[in-house]
Amino acid sequence: MRSRKSLPPEQASLPWHPPGLVAGVDEAGRGPLAGPVVAAAVILDDLHPIAGLADSKKLTAARREALFDEIRAKALCCSIAEASVEEIDRLNILQATLLAMRRAVLGLRLKPKMVLVDGNRLPTLDMPAEAIVKGDALVPAISAASILAKVHRDRWCVQVDAQYPQYGFAGHKGYGTAMHMAALREHGACIHHRHSFAPVARVLA
Repeated sequence: MRSRKSLPPEQASLPWHPPGLVAGVDEAGRGPLAGPVVAAAVILDDLHPIAGLADSKKLTAARREALFDEIRAKALCCSIAEASVEEIDRLNILQATLLAMRRAVLGLRLKPKMVLVDGNRLPTLDMPAEAIVKGDALVPAISAASILAKVHRDRWCVQVDAQYPQYGFAGHKGYGTAMHMAALREHGACIHHRHSFAPVARVLA
């Protein structure tokens, strides 16, 4: 297993990669104070390319939503998985993120020969895998995974906002904004907050 620094796009597929299906993997929701961490795995179809794939953070919400549907329609297969708040609090956010990534890969209908993961850490897998720093900007399959994970988690935030409107999840998406911290101080934590995260723990204390 290898980790490599950022490479130009033309070097994103190197000679030692085995032939066969390649899955891209990325996550969303490591930083927020509430909700699951979400990971997605995508195997793109070379015969049905998708224009405009990029790091999900660089795209507008409307563009992400449109690409979400296009990825689901055109990819050979894709999978979205979560690690729960309980798992985040029990394992820590890094281990929970790797767990969600593993679940996403295992959820693919087709087994990839190679897995490319955004970042510098790899989940436990039974196939070759490589961590790529800034992979969501370099590797289209990772970009697609970043979009699926981001849209899925944003949709979760909107749903939870309807249940707990006092926290404003639809706006801040769980991040520790001034509004979110003020709501935490006023209302305490709800069942979706990560008690192991310091800002939440301080409010509860």
